[in-house]
Amino acid sequence: MSFGIENAIWLAATLAEAAVIALLSVRRVWRTLPLFYAYCIWDLSSNFAFYLLGQYKADIPFHAVFVQTVLDSGLVFCVLVELAWSVLRPVRASLPRTALVVVGLLILVAGAAIWPFTSPSGLAHATTQEGLMYVQLQQTTSVLRILCFLLLAGGSQLLSIGWRDRELQVATGLGVYSVASLAAAVIHVHQTTEAQYFRLSQIVSAVYFCCLAYWAFSFAQKEAERREFTPQMRSFLLAVAGSARTTRVVLNDSRSDKPPKQGQR
Repeated sequence: MSFGIENAIWLAATLAEAAVIALLSVRRVWRTLPLFYAYCIWDLSSNFAFYLLGQYKADIPFHAVFVQTVLDSGLVFCVLVELAWSVLRPVRASLPRTALVVVGLLILVAGAAIWPFTSPSGLAHATTQEGLMYVQLQQTTSVLRILCFLLLAGGSQLLSIGWRDRELQVATGLGVYSVASLAAAVIHVHQTTEAQYFRLSQIVSAVYFCCLAYWAFSFAQKEAERREFTPQMRSFLLAVAGSARTTRVVLNDSRSDKPPKQGQR
């Protein structure tokens, strides 16, 4: 019974993700969110490959799962940077060339700040160092996705975006799925039976299917025309960008004004 349900959920999620990719292609979302488009293709391909591998091999090497998780987390990071950069579309022309790098660094710093708090201390004596890093990487990525969703949803008025904008649609799917996977990961640490473990995994898979169905429904609709930022928000963003540019110029000037070291001319 469990095997049948698991395969039914996997098949439904696979078909839903294929539909999402098809809609992303038809709606040409790959032009504005190419990294998210690539992530969907990667996720579908890797899940399908691991499913086929599981049919022919009872135990999939953990190292292969770990490498897949590292690559997946790297792509998720790129998607989050892309979403943040896409939200800034109305003022991107006025931002300095290094703005994209700054956005990436801010998300990286957020991930580094989250990392120590996701350490699975309850598993410290039950698994290898690679296993601990695997769980910690999964949870850190989940928290980052949730944080991205909360920031975009909470600041939607200031950012002039709504539920019809692709950025918030993508962040919503990622955020809801991450809440489910993070909750399951926390419960897994205190799991007592194998049946409970697989039941939770099935619930997370079902939530993922629901997120894919939400994306399919959203991408089937025409995207709303992107609104401009309010004058106040535009002025704030440009002021922040100008402050960062001024700080960089001052630092460069201070370096050039330093006296040469002994032996240099």
